[in-house]
Amino acid sequence: MASPGDQLYRAVTRIFSVIIIGFGVAILAVTLARGASIGSAGIWIGLLFCAIGIARLVIALRTRN
Repeated sequence: MASPGDQLYRAVTRIFSVIIIGFGVAILAVTLARGASIGSAGIWIGLLFCAIGIARLVIALRTRN
């Protein structure tokens, strides 16, 4: 059984991962609403935030120690 501190760390990591994904989606939505093309920096930054958030969430969910 993990200590309460470890459980809190895992929960906060998952929450921050979801927040990062939310930032990515928001950046994508604003960029697309302004009529940007696929080559714009906002698209790539939004996709990067989404990818980092998803990767971190997957790693956090796989860790069960």
